[in-house]
Amino acid sequence: MADSGTLLGHGLMSVGGAKGACWDAVGIDANGPNPFLARKFSTATMGNAFNSVGAPRARRFALVAAFVAHCTSAGGAADAADAPAPAPEKLQLITEFFDNEIATGKLPGVAVLIQQHGRPVYLKCFGVRDVTSQRPMTPDTIFALHSMTKPITSLAAMMLIDAGKLALDDPVSKYIPTFGNMQVGLEMTDAQGEATLKLVPAARQVTIMDLLRHTSGISYEYIGGEWVLKAYSQAHLFDGKFDNKEFAGRIAKLPLARQPGTLWRYGHSTDVLGRVIEIVSGETLYHFMKQHILDPLDMNHSKFVLHTPEELTRMAEPLPSDTVLVDARRERRANPEWESGGGGLVSTITDYARFAQMILNGGELDGTRYLSTSAFKDMTTDHVGPGSGVGRDYFYFPGDGFGFGYGLAVRTEPGEGKPPPPGSIGELKWDSGSGTYFGVDPKLDMIYILMAQTQNERARTRLVFKKLVYDAFAVGD
Repeated sequence: MADSGTLLGHGLMSVGGAKGACWDAVGIDANGPNPFLARKFSTATMGNAFNSVGAPRARRFALVAAFVAHCTSAGGAADAADAPAPAPEKLQLITEFFDNEIATGKLPGVAVLIQQHGRPVYLKCFGVRDVTSQRPMTPDTIFALHSMTKPITSLAAMMLIDAGKLALDDPVSKYIPTFGNMQVGLEMTDAQGEATLKLVPAARQVTIMDLLRHTSGISYEYIGGEWVLKAYSQAHLFDGKFDNKEFAGRIAKLPLARQPGTLWRYGHSTDVLGRVIEIVSGETLYHFMKQHILDPLDMNHSKFVLHTPEELTRMAEPLPSDTVLVDARRERRANPEWESGGGGLVSTITDYARFAQMILNGGELDGTRYLSTSAFKDMTTDHVGPGSGVGRDYFYFPGDGFGFGYGLAVRTEPGEGKPPPPGSIGELKWDSGSGTYFGVDPKLDMIYILMAQTQNERARTRLVFKKLVYDAFAVGD
């Protein structure tokens, strides 16, 4: 059945194995990374997968063609046309790494995609969606994106800014009045050496720009000191049923962790931004995303809530021992009313590839433009670098060599590591606490996506994966 994984003209090659339902393309010519978290592939040919449901040969070809058509689109920058192609023997090292992760029980399952010039050059699924059901990992497996929701919410806000309905320098209080008199918490030490909390007025209003670049002072409770954790706990921020309106109101009653505009601090800024989008658009966050982003991009499996039994069976689940994610999953499903712009979407690797390719193309895909060229440039330019007045500390998650735009980390320099971390100047990326990770490299006209559900192993696997990706292209700045 090997021919069931081959599609002439697309360079897809079936690869062997006993279980699963993915393939990888090792040459265009066929030669060859949350709010919920804050609270707490053996491989196969497509033929094997389709035989398991009794699909006829013609239907197998149709399904393969449909998948490639879903992922395939025009490439990005013209000056990347001569970018090196990945070496097949180096791509095999990615396979070997994740085969070992599954075999040793570190991960239940993973889906990986590398796409260059608008076409997959490597697509493979490993392991299972769920160790309890033993359902195999497939390209249509649904993953909780957690913080990889943020770039999509940020795009939604940028679309409103581009349309003149929202402005970067608008105070958040223009839309949510309770943000008008914010206070900032300062941890002090009293005469007895005990930590105390002093509240001082915010030096200025929190703006839409602050929400987009994480300089609002709105923290996650696990960042910023014990007083932040205590304040969030005492406020019962996540108690009961709530939606974006209620959640933004609760957040506005808490002190900021830092003065607005002075420090990059990860937190609930994008959740508040989601509520602003609702107010400006007059729609729920999901309905706005669905109309303006998800449906036009053909991201049909990306949403906040899964409704059907079939969708639920396609959901990737963490290992039972990954208790942070297990708890986050339970809390997310118990409160479907909260469309968290910071971490609530679920999606598939093929859906997210459409979003990533649109970013690689400069805000356009298949003839539809989502942002003007000027707005896209603004979104993907560093706004927390030298001269911005924005500080960085241990919790600066974009990492060495990266600045931050509006919802995306952007590589501005090689970094201080010796040797420098892999990648290219100008690359964009983001990830999540649940093991999802993506990057966009204009220099190579390439995107890469890792979909997993692991909090315990995410940091290690993300670093190894990115190195293996860039080793395959044999480039680095």
